Amino acid sequence: MALAVTVALAQAASNLMTRAAAAWPLLLLVVFALAVAVAGLRVWGHRRDRADSERLARLHITLAELDAMDDGQFEYALRDLLVRDGWAARKVGRAGDQAADVIGVRPSLGRVVVQAKHTRVGGKVGSSVTYQVKGTAGPVHKADHAVVVTNGSFTRDATAWGDRHGVRWVDRDRLNRWAHKGRPLHELLELPTGGSRLPWRRAA
Repeated sequence: MALAVTVALAQAASNLMTRAAAAWPLLLLVVFALAVAVAGLRVWGHRRDRADSERLARLHITLAELDAMDDGQFEYALRDLLVRDGWAARKVGRAGDQAADVIGVRPSLGRVVVQAKHTRVGGKVGSSVTYQVKGTAGPVHKADHAVVVTNGSFTRDATAWGDRHGVRWVDRDRLNRWAHKGRPLHELLELPTGGSRLPWRRAA
């Protein structure tokens, strides 16, 4: 009985080895195909990333295009414009964002927090927005620069208060120069280099 079991096991092992040997070329082919697929995905990913970078480098957005966007699209557009200008930027705007829709970092300039205010053409942004941005930009977001951007305009009080307290503003005219004509935001607003210049950061 034991001999019969041993013979049966030996026969099964032999059959298994025979099948494995027959399947080995197929396994090699599968492994090779997977390797080619992975390499192809990596090449495609690099090309896509390069294409995205080249697209952003050429990015120009007209005021009409910005006006047609919804709030979320407007925030993504501002993020892309910062990336075009050399910032590592991300969209963070959501419920409870504490006056930050986009945050960007650039080594020579520090950290910028952007509050986006998309409005109907002719709409105005009031002082309360600049108050809120100043209250959170430094303490909450550790920003070196705070900017409010709108496709509309600002009240006189809002721009005056922002100028006094270090909250920069981009109205429709400045937005056109930034988004459409391609002038980098840090040049447009003359953002200082080499560290923070914000009152709340100096006092920290």
